[in-house]
Amino acid sequence: MPEGRSDEGRDRAEIPGTELPGPAETPKGAHYRRPGWFTRNVANRSVAGLTRIGLSIWGSRVLEVPGRSTGTLQRVPVNVLELDGDRYLVSARGEGQWVRNVRAAAGRLDLLLGRTRTHWVASEVSGHDKTVVLRAYLRRWKMEVGAFFDGIDADSTDEEIEAVAPRHPVFLIRTAE
Repeated sequence: MPEGRSDEGRDRAEIPGTELPGPAETPKGAHYRRPGWFTRNVANRSVAGLTRIGLSIWGSRVLEVPGRSTGTLQRVPVNVLELDGDRYLVSARGEGQWVRNVRAAAGRLDLLLGRTRTHWVASEVSGHDKTVVLRAYLRRWKMEVGAFFDGIDADSTDEEIEAVAPRHPVFLIRTAE
């Protein structure tokens, strides 16, 4: 896969030279909403391009992580949420390729903004903390990601957010030592 291109939203079978993920990598019934043509080919590429030249759009970065099968660096634009002094990554679309790649890399990832590369270690968030992060994420990026949360928004009850939380991985990220 050419450098700078993401495998986000593509089945492993669509990526030449890669194998399908095994059962341990893809939970049965995992939730994932594929981006449409416009998102893949226009929106994501535009945000990634601007981020690569150093212009962050509402906290955008380019996440870089080795692919699970090939080890080839995969890049995808992400939004970094800052909340109470901590930073988080949320997968609004669900169990996407970047989520599986971060898990396979033991949480190690890089975030890029222009020529600045920062090494991070991610750990998954669960329970009430996840609900708090998802609420803040929806408050910040509702127009961009609201459609992926099945009518849930920042003003929804904790119970409503907790009901959709299993479909949206959340990672706390800390700078790598």
